[in-house]
Amino acid sequence: MRPDHATMVQCLAHQPTTRTATFWRSLQTQGIAAANWVGRQLERRRSRLALLEMTDEQLKDIGLSRGEAHTEYMRRLWD
Repeated sequence: MRPDHATMVQCLAHQPTTRTATFWRSLQTQGIAAANWVGRQLERRRSRLALLEMTDEQLKDIGLSRGEAHTEYMRRLWD
């Protein structure tokens, strides 16, 4: 092997391949998406909890009954 080729092979060995870089970007994107999903679910949980803390008059103002507020609170996290 020519000396200049040997140097090139060594340089290429230390650089991440496009496939590896794409994998890590994909993994990062999926991690961010998962974190955003968890954040949205927690916000829904807080909103549903806030419904339970409202008075009957406040619920009436937004068009809900106490039973509807409780039903909304009892929904699954991903609903």
